[in-house]
Amino acid sequence: MSPPAYRLISFDLDGTVVDTAAEIAHAVNLALQDHGLAPQPPDQILLLIGAGTHELMRKLLLQMGVQPSTELPIDGLLQSLDARYAETAGSSARLYPGAIEALLILRAAGLKLACVTNKELRHALRVLERTGLAGQFDLVIGGDSLPQKKPDARVLSHVAQTLGVAIERCAHIGDSGIDVQAARNAGFAAWAVPYGYNGGEPVALSAPDRLFTDLLAMTDHVMGPSLP
Repeated sequence: MSPPAYRLISFDLDGTVVDTAAEIAHAVNLALQDHGLAPQPPDQILLLIGAGTHELMRKLLLQMGVQPSTELPIDGLLQSLDARYAETAGSSARLYPGAIEALLILRAAGLKLACVTNKELRHALRVLERTGLAGQFDLVIGGDSLPQKKPDARVLSHVAQTLGVAIERCAHIGDSGIDVQAARNAGFAAWAVPYGYNGGEPVALSAPDRLFTDLLAMTDHVMGPSLP
């Protein structure tokens, strides 16, 4: 068998490798209650996952009609969210079926693996640790690791440059339009899985280059002999 044509696969985290919706919603509601605000339905919070927890909180407050003020400063809310999510990160996260198997197969084949998420790095590392994924990635990029975050082209370009792989041999896989656009902006192959969050809309509407049923199906494709 010929070696895989792809040499670097970048993975989104939430909604792609791990399901973290419940613990994120729990942390958000604890932070709201810390400031005398009513908890919100978890399904509503799930729809806001994708741009990092700070942006999630800002959007949620807007939906709630809450205007930050001197009595309710946004910095205080975000600090509460950071503290609460530090407590819950990874506590109820679960790996999607086939996720660890896919990573092990790709690593055994010598591919470079990156985790690129808009979640703040400290929370991402905690999730990876608590789900047994620490050490599975050659590089982990959080939403606060660089001046930019997905879908800015410079994020995935930085990943390719850091790991020393030509852009045409790189792919990024995620569950959202943000991930598809991030891959396209950087020149990566844009792949997706259909089971994540994406604001409640099918990721197929973002027209990824390939839509895989799960990460093992993606791995089967990568281990094939040629680029599409």
